[in-house]
Amino acid sequence: GKSYGERPDDARTERQLSEIYEDFIDRVPFGRKFLADRNPVRTGGPMQVSVAFAESFARARPYPYPVAGTIRHEVFTRRGGVYFGIAHLLDYPAPYDRPLYRFADFNAGQFASRNAAFQSGVTQVSGIPLALDGDLLRYDHGEPAIEPGSTELAIRVLARRLDLTDADIRRDLELGEGPALVDSRVYVRVFALADRLSGQPVPRAVVPQIPLHSPKITRNLTSDWFAHRVEARHKTCLGRMRT
Repeated sequence: GKSYGERPDDARTERQLSEIYEDFIDRVPFGRKFLADRNPVRTGGPMQVSVAFAESFARARPYPYPVAGTIRHEVFTRRGGVYFGIAHLLDYPAPYDRPLYRFADFNAGQFASRNAAFQSGVTQVSGIPLALDGDLLRYDHGEPAIEPGSTELAIRVLARRLDLTDADIRRDLELGEGPALVDSRVYVRVFALADRLSGQPVPRAVVPQIPLHSPKITRNLTSDWFAHRVEARHKTCLGRMRT
């Protein structure tokens, strides 16, 4: 008996808000077809995992449990939320020597700590300050934008020293969301220059420095704070296991 303007006021969980939106688009002609991907509730469950990640992961590796509705619905359950949360945290070949960087990636995106270290190397070699956010390309609606971002522009300054064209650089940076970047020419050559300049190997992982924004966050928090907070809790848990 309440309007769609009133119902969100009574919602207490992300799942309730998501269900209100789904109920609404079911009543709009072609709503499910055209509006399903506009749901403003993008994370959920006990591990606050991205719904988009869960849907993508389930397409690549079939979800091993019965699905009551959709993968989005599963994210809001304890079983599904923990399953997809663990996958996001652990099920990718990150070359890290500390769990800290996986904790940072959970917040900033898989391989973000590796990419932030790469951005740091680019800054060291080029002298151009870059935000260490792990984003190697600019994105427009989830796809690489035509216009280069700050990291790509900084690498273009090094193009002659790297013996790469602008097209070579773009093609390699498009590997930035997966494991293959470390074998690319731009990655190998930037770090070779950075190592030579510093006289020793520079870090291959750096915690991204990203401000955290959410209606649930009332303080000035960053991805660095998040990663170190989780690492501290992880160490506490390990300490309890030893005793």
